[in-house]
Amino acid sequence: MNIVVYIATSLDGYIADKQGNIDWLTSIENPENLDFGFSDFLSEIDVIIMGRTTFETIMGFDIEWPYVQPVFVLSNTIKELPSSLPSNVNILSGNVSEIIKRLKDDGYNRVYVDGGKTIQGFINKGFVDELIITRMPILLGEGIPLFIPNDKKIEFTHHKTEVYLNSFVKSHYKKHN
Repeated sequence: MNIVVYIATSLDGYIADKQGNIDWLTSIENPENLDFGFSDFLSEIDVIIMGRTTFETIMGFDIEWPYVQPVFVLSNTIKELPSSLPSNVNILSGNVSEIIKRLKDDGYNRVYVDGGKTIQGFINKGFVDELIITRMPILLGEGIPLFIPNDKKIEFTHHKTEVYLNSFVKSHYKKHN
């Protein structure tokens, strides 16, 4: 199983501002309306694991559900999902090891993990195999960091870097074995 994080951060490493907002991601001009390779990335994904806050953020966008892959929303508090969602969106709870076991038992191979606390939990347990991080040309000063203190040293190898619109820098790292 291959577990991948695909996320954007500010130059100073934040995934959201101090209020938890991500509107700064769309405040930067993108005249070509690029998705920075996200559609291509999603086409290689078997299943998505996302945290409750990320799920609630997506639901607040007032758009059609954007994923065709099965999605597991990690939550101990949500008891029922909106009926407007596809049947392949489900609630999942448990610790990271239990979640990994469930995904393996269900036959998933390439897993996209999204959401700050969810990503941090998978990283802290050493389960993240790839990091794809797009750095946006903005300093937030404070906010929700992508990385938090961790008691492990986890080494990654640089795979490639792409620059979009002469501003956005997407770097892809793979876990060093």
